[in-house]
Amino acid sequence: MSEPALSLPDKPSLAVLPFQNLSGDPEQEYFVDGVVEEIITAISRLPWLFVIARNSSFAYKGKSPDLRQVGRELGVRYVLEGSLRKAGNRVRITGQLIDTTSGAHIWAERFDRALDDIFELQDEVASRVAGAIEPRLRQSEIERARRKPTESLDAWDLYLRALALRYQYTEESIREAIALLERALVIDPSYAPAAALIGSCRMHQRVHGLGKVSDTELAEAVRLARRAIEAGKDDPDSLWMAAYTLTFFTSEHATAANVVDRALTLNPNSAHAWMVRGFVSIAQNRSDRAIEALERAMQLSPRDPWGGRAFTLGLAFAHLNAGRYEQAVEWADRSLAAQPDYRPAMRIKVISYAYLDRIDEARDWLGRLLELDPALTISRLKASTPYYPPGYLEGLRKAGLPEG
Repeated sequence: MSEPALSLPDKPSLAVLPFQNLSGDPEQEYFVDGVVEEIITAISRLPWLFVIARNSSFAYKGKSPDLRQVGRELGVRYVLEGSLRKAGNRVRITGQLIDTTSGAHIWAERFDRALDDIFELQDEVASRVAGAIEPRLRQSEIERARRKPTESLDAWDLYLRALALRYQYTEESIREAIALLERALVIDPSYAPAAALIGSCRMHQRVHGLGKVSDTELAEAVRLARRAIEAGKDDPDSLWMAAYTLTFFTSEHATAANVVDRALTLNPNSAHAWMVRGFVSIAQNRSDRAIEALERAMQLSPRDPWGGRAFTLGLAFAHLNAGRYEQAVEWADRSLAAQPDYRPAMRIKVISYAYLDRIDEARDWLGRLLELDPALTISRLKASTPYYPPGYLEGLRKAGLPEG
């Protein structure tokens, strides 16, 4: 007779099952178990995710259980399972993330590596898996929150709905996101992620011209960011979002760098924290450090559903800042491939072509930009944020953008 099912905890829950050793080599068992243990450790750094302890999940070692039954027995919403094959000095590790309530596959990936340094390989695979599944888990939770009745939403659900709206990049969606976050703070005034995300929303209003942000609203966003840093000092997501707000609205780049470094200490596999480290490094005029951080973000989450175009935009900014204009154009094009009307990427193309003395191309892209935003001027850009990389505004002037 099976044990009674456990109830699901309020926050999302996950079990990492022992990976199957398909190599035919019993000596690989230690390596396989080590990979799983490192994955459990890495994923446990996510404060919003409840991860089942190794002793419980390893009870399924050597078995092929029904994953829905695993979900019921362990009381988890998600299960990560995988396998390892070995051929010569190379190993192939596969993993897949399953929603135990529906049986749906949320994520699957394989890693082919040389078996040179066992511990280094274990660390690398764990880091890559943790970085890749975090945004997929979050997206799955967003979909779950969308299906819940409005009257049943708690602070976490409201935050998730706001997160999805924030990434739609429309004036209406940002307004709705802020309203949901304000509701979340009424339910739980100390809920740091909601406080930090408000600042992120205000920043995107400014960057993308998605409605006016008053001085009062800007000051409130900064106040909430500082509050999030204090209340969420052990929450990496709250910290990197708050750091982004500070570097953008206050130019407190050194403080922001310290805050995002704390986020990365808590969760070194957060692709978005690495992204923010990249943007803060750009603000500090440290282009090489920015490129390293942004490349790390892309390695951790190469198909990130939320940050993909921001990663490539950051790399375009970093190369622009370093005077590598051809590379800046290439990375801006990758952002535009994801969103053809992405204005920050369009501006980088204008500036880069201007500095390459390809004035006709610079003016062509400026014309496209002004079609989307006819009121764009140098003075308006200056008013939108206290910081632009060196040469940014001068490049737009060189292309012909009016002062206003």
